[in-house]
Amino acid sequence: MVEAVFNIRHIAAFAATVRHGSVTRASRAVNLTQPALTQAIARLEEHLGCALFIRGPSGMSPTEPAMLLAPRAETALAHVGSPRVTGTQVRAFLALARAGSYVVAAEATGLSSASLHRAVADLSVALGQRLVDRRGRSVMLTPAGQRRARGFGLAMAELRSGLAEVAAWQGKAAGRIVVGAMPLSRARWLPETILRFAARHPGVDVAVVEGSHAELSGPLRDGDVDLMLGALRDAKALDDLRQEAVFEDQPALVMRSGHPLLSSRVDGVALAQFPWILPGRDTPLRHYWEGMMRAAGAEPPHVGIECGSVLTVRQLLLGSDALTLLSPAQLAVELQAGVLAALPPPAPVTRTIGITTRQDWRPTASQGAFVSLLYEVAAEGFA
Repeated sequence: MVEAVFNIRHIAAFAATVRHGSVTRASRAVNLTQPALTQAIARLEEHLGCALFIRGPSGMSPTEPAMLLAPRAETALAHVGSPRVTGTQVRAFLALARAGSYVVAAEATGLSSASLHRAVADLSVALGQRLVDRRGRSVMLTPAGQRRARGFGLAMAELRSGLAEVAAWQGKAAGRIVVGAMPLSRARWLPETILRFAARHPGVDVAVVEGSHAELSGPLRDGDVDLMLGALRDAKALDDLRQEAVFEDQPALVMRSGHPLLSSRVDGVALAQFPWILPGRDTPLRHYWEGMMRAAGAEPPHVGIECGSVLTVRQLLLGSDALTLLSPAQLAVELQAGVLAALPPPAPVTRTIGITTRQDWRPTASQGAFVSLLYEVAAEGFA
């Protein structure tokens, strides 16, 4: 994703004017001349297409869209962390952090490698920190660089949300929701939600990023993903994230049609005789399977194939006597067609499915509407 270029100085001038209610005091706060600050606000108003202040003898009174944008601007500036940082530097550094090389970042942004080098070098000088280490043709972020990349990503997320809220106030449907989708959510829950949301909010874009919890939690923390859907984790390990339970899922034993297990007793001894295909050891489903096996009277056997892709698991099941533990909703088409079969596990298996967000996430109106639809769809049995 190409990051939009926000003028950090204009944002700082605007926020200071809201905070102080006076051009004179605001200009001192951000170290700008009064004409420069006035010009910065005028350019921001031109970009937004609305007035942010009512000018009067008693000072500068913020308008309604200004009050929508101001909290986002203050939070964004806190995440940026320095008045010396420019929007161009933020864009260049985020592109480099995501791409891992100047060449790939240049392709993503349309900037030259030389321009990216210069912007990142200037940023490092402005902050007084080494942000990247060269590793041949690629780069690695230093610990300081990792912290800055996360802060900049969260700052951009806040500003995008602020602009979306102003656009909504203007009567324009705008904005973008980025959903991190773990496997179970992709079957029925998320698609049905997106269909309903698109019908009710046609001007708001929805982007779906697929992955595991480990693959999506980083982008969620960095502000690149707004919310994550799937099996909830141990809350003790996620003190910086907030989890909301939405529904309970009951996985079943899934196998090919005609599998020998279909005509025999399902107990721990029988289950241990067949090969298993399961997700990695750090996933809730794997832990549930281990508990199920022990409750059925057998130690969990060796898992020869670890896989989190439902499409791949389906093909492996069709061509072997392997077993897996999955929600029937994830293989509904194959089960209805009779090419796969499902049995209840010998010991009940229940996992909690829900929504994960950042602790301090403040959804826009459209994002809030999307979350409400997630609950509505789940309550109607589309999970």
